[in-house]
Formats: sequence, structure tokens, C-alpha cells
Amino acid sequence: MIARLSALLERAGVMLAGVALFAIMALTFFDVLGRKFLSNSIPGALELTELLMVVVIFGALPAVSRRGEHVQFDSLDACLPQAARSAQKFIVALAVAGLFFALAWIMWAAGGQFAETGETTAQLNIPKAPFIYAMAILCAAAGFMHAAILMGDDGRAEAGGEGSAL
Repeated sequence: MIARLSALLERAGVMLAGVALFAIMALTFFDVLGRKFLSNSIPGALELTELLMVVVIFGALPAVSRRGEHVQFDSLDACLPQAARSAQKFIVALAVAGLFFALAWIMWAAGGQFAETGETTAQLNIPKAPFIYAMAILCAAAGFMHAAILMGDDGRAEAGGEGSAL
């Protein structure tokens, strides 16, 4: 059950990040065309790119977590006994899961404050709260992935194993 939910969260995050990345590409392409050939860029293109980058980064977090593709320092792993490596893996997964859940909680609260104050982007007046809430949800999904690793039911075999490519 947990492996299926992990796989679903991973696919949804990758799809979300992919769509946002494509949107950035298309926006940049048309913005450059407009500037070069029409002497007029797309209003708010930089703002939209910034918001879409948030979606790309946080959308990919659950997949990166599930696949074990976070940046790691493993130069000393060959020197450690298996028991120490297993303990290290458990402690790191516990700490990272806790940090992601704490970050999700903080972001959810920030999203509430942004919604309450009506915070928007400077040029296009796009509300910021939905993006902050989405960041919180995606951090919680990444935390869930690390919690699944702790329970040993993360479905990494289905995902291509540790270190597999997106």
C-alpha cells in the first residue's frame, strides 16, 4: 500500500515538474522571439518563470526522495561496517523525514499568512498563497517518501532502485 502511494506521489511530482519545465521553455522561447522580432517581451515573464521554477523544484522533491537521488557524501561509506551504514541510513532518513515534515508545517503556516494578507507578485498580482501551500504539500510528500524508507516499504525496486535516473 505504501509502495503504491509512493509511486503515485512520485509520478504526480515528476509530471508536475515536467509540465512546469516545459512551460518555462515555451515562455522563454516566445519571450525571446517577442524581444528580438517585435521589440516587446511578454509582461511578467520573469515573475512567471520564478513561480514555475518553484513548481519544478518542489514537484521533483518526492521523486528525488523516493529514488535516493539527493546529494550525498559517501566517500567514507566503504570504510564503515555494514551495521554502521545501516544505522547511518536509518538516522539520515529519520532526520530528513522530520525536516521535510517540519518544513511543510512552516510553509503551510506561511501560506495561511500570505492568504490572509492577500500577498501577490509585484507585476502580475498573482496570489502567492497557492504556491506556498503547494510547496508545503510537496515537502510533506517528500517527508512521506523518507518515512516509507524508514518502514522499508518505499517501493524503490519498482522505481528502478537507488540512484536511478528521472
